[in-house]
Amino acid sequence: MSGGLVALLDDVAALAKLAAASVDDIGAAAGRAGAKAAGVVVDDTAVTPRYVQGFTAERELPVIKRIAKGSLRNKLLFILPAAMLLSQFADWLLTPLLMLGGIYLCFEGAEKIWEKVSGHQHEKGDGPALLTGTEQESAMVSGAIRTDFILSAEIMVISLNEVASEPFLSRLMILIVVAFAITALVYGVVGLIVKMDDVGLRLAARPGGLAPGIGRGLVQGMPKLLALLSTVGIAAMLWVGGHILLVGLDDIGWSGPYDLVHHAEEAVADAIGVLQGLVAWLVNTGASAILGVAVGALVIVVMHALPRRSGAGGH
Repeated sequence: MSGGLVALLDDVAALAKLAAASVDDIGAAAGRAGAKAAGVVVDDTAVTPRYVQGFTAERELPVIKRIAKGSLRNKLLFILPAAMLLSQFADWLLTPLLMLGGIYLCFEGAEKIWEKVSGHQHEKGDGPALLTGTEQESAMVSGAIRTDFILSAEIMVISLNEVASEPFLSRLMILIVVAFAITALVYGVVGLIVKMDDVGLRLAARPGGLAPGIGRGLVQGMPKLLALLSTVGIAAMLWVGGHILLVGLDDIGWSGPYDLVHHAEEAVADAIGVLQGLVAWLVNTGASAILGVAVGALVIVVMHALPRRSGAGGH
């Protein structure tokens, strides 16, 4: 009897070790997959703060919470099932879908550069600035969730592509972990960013010591930080979009652009001779961004030309 109990306990211990190892493996794989999507995560973090500008301090965190819930819903209820079905039955579609998302990111980045250069700010959505109160908040939240859908899809597909060789259940668990971790990271950081000015005001109101100076620095620095985040977000769109296209072209058999960039990485890194890994990354990132600008500009030209042609055809 006691021998049977000991054997049972041994089996339970073995199963517990196996489960712990599986959890560790899933956590490690989720970390690798999430790291591959780092550029889109930066973009997502940089884009979101603009959706809470103009709200009172009391509504900022509730608005971010609503957007975060919508983001998680996007990932778990819509993107995850579609991605898992594709990976199981039509995995050949993952690269073309990634490339379509890359083209969209290139377009978004190039369009924002064009708006800054031309001075024409294009307002998207249903005109939330014309709404007030709860209607304005709902419109801004809906706009943020729509934008998040594209970025979340990129994050999930990039992550899935990294673990495509894993069994179905492992892929599913890894993507669920990625969905929760990325959402918590992005909107946690966004919450910290948008509340830093409130923290600064409180510190500035304290009498004496270093606190008032730190508080004033935070208040004065927040507009600059938001402007920097906006610039980083545009750069990330172009870099990530261009890199997705480079890798995608290589995957579908057109390796010329990828090989050219790879050779440039090696040549520049060897010529400089120091910090070769960083130098190679900078070359790759720069080349990806240039490709992103070129592709985005081409899409803008096409999209501007189409309305003119349809208008001309109607006369």
